[in-house]
Amino acid sequence: MQSQDVAPRPAPASGSASDPVVDVEQAEAALVEHYPRLVRLAYLVLPPGLGRNRRVLTAHALTQRALPRGRTATPVIPAQPAGREGDAGYTFVRLQVVRTALEAGLPLKRRAWPKRSQLPPLLPQVWGLRLFPRSGGADELALDQSLSALSGPARAAYVLRGLEKLPDGDVRQVLTAASVVDVDAALDEADEVTAQYALLDSPEFDPCSLQARPTDLMRRRQHTKAALAAAAAVAVCGALLGMPGDGWGPDGAAAPAYAQNPAAQAALDPALLLRVPAAAWESSARTDFSVWPARGDLTGDSSLLRRALAVWARPGETVQVSATPGTPSGGPSGPPQLLYAGTVDNARVVILYDGLRIVRYAELRDSTKGAALDFARVDGADRAGASAVVLGRSDGNIRYLTAPWVTKAAERDLLKPGSGAMDLTLSGGTAAPMAGPAQSGACTSWNVLQLTDASGTRLFTDLGELVPARLTTGRPGSVKDASGAGALRAWAPYACSLGAMRSAGVNSVNAWAYAAQRLPDATGTANWVCTRAETWQGGGELVLAQFHTPGGMYGAVAAKAQNVPSCGAKDPQVLAGVLWKSAAGSWYLLAAGSRGTSSISATGGVRATANGPLLAARVKQGAQAELKGALEDGRVVSGLR
Repeated sequence: MQSQDVAPRPAPASGSASDPVVDVEQAEAALVEHYPRLVRLAYLVLPPGLGRNRRVLTAHALTQRALPRGRTATPVIPAQPAGREGDAGYTFVRLQVVRTALEAGLPLKRRAWPKRSQLPPLLPQVWGLRLFPRSGGADELALDQSLSALSGPARAAYVLRGLEKLPDGDVRQVLTAASVVDVDAALDEADEVTAQYALLDSPEFDPCSLQARPTDLMRRRQHTKAALAAAAAVAVCGALLGMPGDGWGPDGAAAPAYAQNPAAQAALDPALLLRVPAAAWESSARTDFSVWPARGDLTGDSSLLRRALAVWARPGETVQVSATPGTPSGGPSGPPQLLYAGTVDNARVVILYDGLRIVRYAELRDSTKGAALDFARVDGADRAGASAVVLGRSDGNIRYLTAPWVTKAAERDLLKPGSGAMDLTLSGGTAAPMAGPAQSGACTSWNVLQLTDASGTRLFTDLGELVPARLTTGRPGSVKDASGAGALRAWAPYACSLGAMRSAGVNSVNAWAYAAQRLPDATGTANWVCTRAETWQGGGELVLAQFHTPGGMYGAVAAKAQNVPSCGAKDPQVLAGVLWKSAAGSWYLLAAGSRGTSSISATGGVRATANGPLLAARVKQGAQAELKGALEDGRVVSGLR
């Protein structure tokens, strides 16, 4: 607890003819009318070392004891001529609240009786519960920490400026009347804290809007008074515990809904964050995010880590929160693992991992305003899936943090397979920024991340999430990384279709050339490719059947479906069709099935049948058809839709 520069309280002055006289009724009326503001004022001025529960009770006690014992004079403080500032009763009560709140922070002296305000309040008392204001956001937490570092008079000066809107001249008079010795020093010290006065009205500092938690239950059992308090609690809260004869309540042996979870409390302590040794991945049987070491230039910044954990547990209204589909956004159940804490461009970034999710906290480099919190589900990640995490995006560029086993990083354009890769510098696992894929407009390039480690080279694409999606090729069940020249050529016509898979929690995307079809009118051979996006949550998979004609730069999406097994490891079969216009001006229905398709039939606006996995039928422009395919094993499949 910091010492307070407050002089001993002088004897009450008798007042002068010019000082307004305040009686008990007038002061009581002001206190009742402005009680929430006065209690908030006392709470903010009281030393934070008391703890939030005692600060709440003491703030109420000091405010309720602020009434005069009879008629008394109060000096005129020329603040605002109207409203509560023109009310002598309010001015008197506020002065009493400030004075006693400052006295509560005075250190106890061995040879002097303590003042009443320095002792725990007799009233009000709440047995068996701890009370504290509702939680705010990161900004409120940072302000509370800044105020706790001030002396009592400086804290009072800051609060009178911000909460009471008093100019410095009036603040000076209030502090002088409250027996502060060095008012100038208090004002100068208050100037060191950024003027975030609007935050003083936050629920974080409202001791009239409270949350309740139980006290130490084990200690309560050891005292007789606690047993009496428990009996009273049963009488008042019988509905929670169940009445005699009803047996266990509906929640059985569960703790009350407001009970603290020690693991959740420990999760907010930056000192308990899990930090993995740098070489742990080399000997571990696992190769995923759990063996990533903590990296970055701010891993020792306890204040930053504490803010990140606090915002994760209780993000305020100003925090921008995003989560990939199927990702829970609740607080950590225990101390998470620290993967990164450092400066990225104009932001401070913290990346944490709790075994299920990657969580990214970011705040401005010189302010906690505009904080962002992003969640991404990564359970089941293997060596490839845990290769990289997005550190930040700025001006169309992306900066990645790579796995400790990554030895080389590069950038390449998926639309130009022959253009080669451009190396990215790796420093402490952080890759140099690279251009992101096309966001809107014409898709003239699609930049992807190429990572190399001892097991090979892999391609990853940014889809607007924390973890990039892995790109593969091949028949479902036997896919391989899209790193070779053939795989790059196979992906090139379909790169722009990846834009349809943004923000869907995609883990990997596979491109499989399942059929090649000679076009009518001898115009060459078209390729049928199925691209399937798998997700971290195991649902919401997106499947696209694409048709690419000779000489065309892009593939055309012929059909798409979601939440289907087609084109996947469980059911690699796929069937799709498209209306195509030949160079001679004729229209055709073209359809193709994967290997194992014995026949295809079209019904509806088109009647046609073909043996084998390919069908071509001349049709009119705008014709519509339903496709059915028969497999060699007797099953029937429908066209993808």
